Amino acid sequence: MDYVLKTNELCKHYRHFKALNEVSMHIPKGAIYGFVGKNGAGKTTLIRLICGLQYPTSGDFALYGVKNTDKAIADSRSRMGAVVETPSIYPSMTAEDNLKMQYRLLGLPSFDGVQDLLKLVGLENTGKKKAKHFSLGMKQRLGIAIALCGNPDFLILDEPINGLDPQGIIEVRELILKLNHEKQITVLISSHILDELAKLATHYGFIDSGRIVKEMSAEELEQACRKCIHMTVTDTKILARVLDGMKITYKILDEKTADVYAKPNFSQLALALSKENCEVISMEEHDENLESFFMNLVGGALS
Repeated sequence: MDYVLKTNELCKHYRHFKALNEVSMHIPKGAIYGFVGKNGAGKTTLIRLICGLQYPTSGDFALYGVKNTDKAIADSRSRMGAVVETPSIYPSMTAEDNLKMQYRLLGLPSFDGVQDLLKLVGLENTGKKKAKHFSLGMKQRLGIAIALCGNPDFLILDEPINGLDPQGIIEVRELILKLNHEKQITVLISSHILDELAKLATHYGFIDSGRIVKEMSAEELEQACRKCIHMTVTDTKILARVLDGMKITYKILDEKTADVYAKPNFSQLALALSKENCEVISMEEHDENLESFFMNLVGGALS
């Protein structure tokens, strides 16, 4: 698989505090990678290292196959855009002038593409309105437009929907999907708003206390979170034999509990188990989502 970013046992220590502890992550080309963790888990620290705003204590990473210790890393970073923590905008400038300023900072030869960028993020009709009078959603979209100056194909967004109203969230979500689907831009999104992230991500990395605890695709997550009937019985060996006969998918958890991935005829199932001297103690429907999966994975709440 072709990876835009790979980190290898990346560490960042501040005296006795380990902000990142041997982080190894893999972001495939073309992915929308949801970077999930509690506040203080190390998400922003890792993003700052990738962007070159800080340096690792140990370990390394490769951006487009170029290691961070290689002189060519600057060229790889030129293919990347980022909005870290808050959008870097000039509040007393218009949206157009903000983009032109970024073009100058990047040393781009002309302002060709500025109007296309404004249209892409839905700010083409803001005219002479200064950025300080924009809504939070408009500011976030302007920040993304600034990050897109120079035509990067890897975009890093640190909490892009934090504090936005529902309309702003929808606008940013649709923009991210558009950039990924139409422009083939790989996106890394750090967020703790998991219901919204689940509408975007194709891949996930879960971080807790500075460590990556799991990476998985959206398909793997969906499989892990699919609806099931959680059954407690007196003997799961008998339950397994009966379910096999009924051609029903299941997962045995221990000697007395199992998850059944279908809605069988419960009367028929209970009767079949009773004939085998197996008693049904309890049954309850489970419908796990991304947030409950994360909480079960690392324990505790997000905030």
